[in-house]
Amino acid sequence: MNEFFDFHGNFMNTVPIGDVTFGGGRLCLIAGPCMAESLELCLEVAGTLRDACRRLDVGYVFKASYDKANRSSASGYRGPGLETGLAWLGQVRRQLGVPVLTDVHEVHQVAATAAVVDCLQIPAFLCRQTDLLVAAGQSGQCINIKKGQFMAPPDMRQAVEKVRSTGNANVLLTERGTFFGYNRLVTDLRAIPEMRPFAPVIFDATHSVQEPGGLGGNASGGQRRFAPMLAAAALIAGADGLFVETHPNPDQAKSDAACQIPLAEMSAVLERCLAVRAAWER
Repeated sequence: MNEFFDFHGNFMNTVPIGDVTFGGGRLCLIAGPCMAESLELCLEVAGTLRDACRRLDVGYVFKASYDKANRSSASGYRGPGLETGLAWLGQVRRQLGVPVLTDVHEVHQVAATAAVVDCLQIPAFLCRQTDLLVAAGQSGQCINIKKGQFMAPPDMRQAVEKVRSTGNANVLLTERGTFFGYNRLVTDLRAIPEMRPFAPVIFDATHSVQEPGGLGGNASGGQRRFAPMLAAAALIAGADGLFVETHPNPDQAKSDAACQIPLAEMSAVLERCLAVRAAWER
């Protein structure tokens, strides 16, 4: 981790995931399907986004989950599991040459996952779990902590410090919306500048439009049409990067179908975000 000041004079940290540096002024993207449904899907999405990001000079990290441990219903498909999922993620990393990020939900998953991917993600519901944060930090990999929907932005400092207590300074925070009543998240963009003194901040555009349990309590709904707008707004608020879930056919996705952006639209979304960011910085 390196320390510096941005063009507004704000203190910043730079944090690497593989060869992609977050917090250094270049727009970075963490993106992929919500779930690693198949190796073919992972390769298709990662390859498409890698090429688009190279063309646009955007740093790219592939994301997919091998286990969705917090599905709304016990009958919801959770993914390929640890062994198969890590095999697929490792193949994406080797074959396409992109850094890879995935979630860990339990301490016993940390060592095996850290041996394959470049960044471990702590899910929002687990952002206060001390044993998980410490084990993740001890892995030596970059750690991306999702801000809990129930957490005030200043309180995320403690989650960062739990990881850094292991001597691992490579920590990112991700804003993903806050609970507002039932089945609705809202985005308070003040969270981004409030958390940036602790670590580089990523904005999760697609989970921020999620409606948790909104489909009759058995599955989550969402309003994907608002995700590109929120992504652009987050960059104005100072986000160091974007987190986006995307799928070639979102309506057929096995999780978060209502939130994911169609893969074919991602280049245009990124182009608009870059244009908004450039205009704001002028």
